[in-house]
Formats: sequence, C-alpha cells, structure tokens
Amino acid sequence: MPVHMPLTNNMAQVILYYNFAKIENLPKFSAEHRRTCKALGLLGRVYVAAEGINGTLAGTQENIAAYKDFLRSLPGFGETKFKDDFYTQMPFVKLIVRIRPEIVTLKTKVPIDLTQERGRRLSPHQWREALENAEVITLLDVRNNYESRIGHFEGAITPDVDNFYEFEDWLETAHLDKNKKVFMYCTGGIRCEKFSVLMEKKGFKEVYQLEGGILNYKKEEGGAHFKGKCFVFDDRLAVAIEEDQKLPLTNCEITGVACDQYLNCANPDCNKLFICSPQGAQRYNGCCSETCFNCERKRPFDPENIYEPTRKWHSYIAQRQ
Repeated sequence: MPVHMPLTNNMAQVILYYNFAKIENLPKFSAEHRRTCKALGLLGRVYVAAEGINGTLAGTQENIAAYKDFLRSLPGFGETKFKDDFYTQMPFVKLIVRIRPEIVTLKTKVPIDLTQERGRRLSPHQWREALENAEVITLLDVRNNYESRIGHFEGAITPDVDNFYEFEDWLETAHLDKNKKVFMYCTGGIRCEKFSVLMEKKGFKEVYQLEGGILNYKKEEGGAHFKGKCFVFDDRLAVAIEEDQKLPLTNCEITGVACDQYLNCANPDCNKLFICSPQGAQRYNGCCSETCFNCERKRPFDPENIYEPTRKWHSYIAQRQ
C-alpha cells in the first residue's frame, strides 16, 4: 500500500462515487475505511449507511488508485464506478468518514431498497440524442436551488428547494404529468437513483436518469445543451461545463455585475453561501452585507486570494472543534 505522501506537482486527483450495496457491520466497515484513507493520505468525505457508500476524496494518483482497488475488493463493491477530475491543489482540509441513516438523505416514508430497485438510465450519448431529437419530456434538475442557479440543462425545471429531502413535498405540489417521460439529472447520479424510484412508486410511467450525472456527461459529451457551471461540494465550489461559456447565469449579490463565483460570508456566525464578484468581496472584505462587515468577529480577508475563504472557513471550523 502506498504511503502518505505530498501531492506530486501540486495536482490532486479528485473522485466522486457511490454504490448501493448492503453493509452488515457499519462500525467495522467505517473504522476500516477511515484507517485505509488515513494510511493513503486521502482527504474528503465518506458517508456509509446500511444501504451503501457515498464519497468524494482527493489525493495523489497513486493513492487514489490504491483506494479504488481497496473499495472494489470489498464484497458487494466490486462494480463501483468513479468520476475522476484533477485540481491544482488539495480541495479538502480534512478527512471525514461518518455513519449516517442514508448515504443521500431523502427522508421518504415510501419503502425504497436501492440494493434491489434501480431506475432506468440513459447514457450521456443517449441523453444528448434525446435532447437533440426534441422529445416531449419533463426535464427535471434534482439538485438544490443554489446548485441549479449557476448552471443547468436548457429547459430544465429547477425546483426552489434548499435540501434534497424537500423534493418529495415539492413533487406533491408540482402537478407534473405522470404520463409524460421524465428525464432527471443531478451532479453524479446518486440523488436520481433514489428520486427516480420514488417517482415510479408514485405513479409516474416513464422515469429516466442521466447515468453518472452532469460530471459524467461533461466527460463523455462535453457541455452540449448545458448552460453555466456545475456546483461541487469541495473547495472548488464550481467546475466549468458549458463549452465556451461567455457570461455567467447569475449576478453578484452585492454589486449586481455578472458573476457565478460563490463565497461563504467572512462573518463565521453567518457563513452564508452567496454569489460574489471580486469587487463585491472587496467592498465588504468577504462579508455578504454591511451588517456582517461591521460585526466584531470576522475571518481575515486577503484581497490577493479572494476566493480562498472557503478553505479558510473550513480551517477555522476545524480549529474551533
């Protein structure tokens, strides 16, 4: 097993993955996972539940390869698929391996066993073909509002929800046509796995999901029919998807100029995630408002590295815990 080592040439390999496979002994599985990740020097988040695993990790290419071999060697996880990307620095500051009731939180009371039931998938190529053939479909974005705000497929319904577990209530009031084909997508596919099955149980006749989500689509088909960027849950916050994007879909919440860069408010008691341009960040030293700017406790603001506060915020929290 490769040893814990610094990143080569400051490049981190970032992986996103999930697998719905039954885990019998969660404490043992979790402890073994934590030990392995630490030995490999990997940072990121791994959530495990009786229904499976959901993770995003970063490290050297060698150690990421070793982790993939480790996970695939475990019973039930041999077919785990990974979405890979590279970043110029480590996008996480610590390792979290945590047991949860669900690996993606829907909180539905409808019985769903993703180790047995799966929705119908469309490959990225099939998805693109369907969009270009102008099929009559309901195109549904199954992500939170702050994610779809900076990027989404053209013509998609983007529900105004803050959390995935709100989608079931949203569905009850959305009045979607149950006889119409539903094409849904999310970042990496895991939310669609659950919600597509739930929709079928609620009477929707044909529900399809984009296999591997937006990130897999970008890898296989480029950014065709997608506008903007894709929100990711690490220090990058957003990755480019639309090919030759000329203008952001959103505006700075302070200055109003076109912008799709997110910051966390420098007031740690607020920590609001908001869209902010360099000019807006400098106006309030990384805070979301004049009120937060005038608070007594703020993270330091570095005008030369405006979009670094996310990392500093995580470090700040780690120091407090």
